[in-house]
Amino acid sequence: MGWFSKSTDFFLSTTTPPGIALDQYLGVVNGEAIIGANIFRDMFSSVRDVVGGRAGGYERALAGARDAALEELIDAARELGANGVIGMDFDYEVLGETNGMMMVAVSGTAIKLP
Repeated sequence: MGWFSKSTDFFLSTTTPPGIALDQYLGVVNGEAIIGANIFRDMFSSVRDVVGGRAGGYERALAGARDAALEELIDAARELGANGVIGMDFDYEVLGETNGMMMVAVSGTAIKLP
């Protein structure tokens, strides 16, 4: 089962829903966002490692990066004339010499719906 969102002006799906009417496949689109960890988030995260619990600062930063990557994906699709993206895939990576940055990448196929 996949995730999908059908707003009034744009359709997003992690799958290709069965029976969906497509006018045209427009190509692969993607969006990326990279966030850097900061000393305060790292310090509180270290405390969480010891005592347990959720690292809210990292969660908020990651959610912001995911939203930015998704917005970039939608913008790229709209530039192709799409009103939807199917087959979306989110990837998360740790980057940098000291693993101090996190990257969110999302890709999918831009489509034109009737």
